Amino acid sequence: MTRKPARMYRKVEGQVYTRREYMGGVPNCRITQFDTGNLKEEFPLTLTLDTEEAAQVRDIALEAARVSAVRVLEKNAPNEFHLKVRRYPHQVLREHKMAMGAGADRISDGMRRAFGKPVGHAVRAEIGTALLTVYTTSAHLADAREALRKASHKLPVPTRVMVTERAS
Repeated sequence: MTRKPARMYRKVEGQVYTRREYMGGVPNCRITQFDTGNLKEEFPLTLTLDTEEAAQVRDIALEAARVSAVRVLEKNAPNEFHLKVRRYPHQVLREHKMAMGAGADRISDGMRRAFGKPVGHAVRAEIGTALLTVYTTSAHLADAREALRKASHKLPVPTRVMVTERAS
């Protein structure tokens, strides 16, 4: 069955649904790596991708943003960055799968007692929540900004890039 559009899960509404031990058939988180790049070096600059609105961000969108940012950084600043995914998608998303097509009215009960089966994960992000962080040098500041700008296009929420310098 095809995935429903992400706009259906964007709003933060209802109770938090996170306790996996009480659910069956929850799919795995799609984020493959939470830390990428040079993990051993300390970098002087920190660039953070912050949300400007409260929203739910699916794990698939977060992984697409991470891949997009890493692709730009590995091309322009190899071994001069550390990218970190700052939030883990704890929220389990549910979907009430309806029977579609001719004769489906005799099979399906519609929305009666609809609860839904787990179909994915999401991050519940408030205003100002940091989703991605890039640590880099001042020589690669423009490359890191470009990487986070491209990553923001993969997310369903408006974002801003915040730059801070590490005190030494």
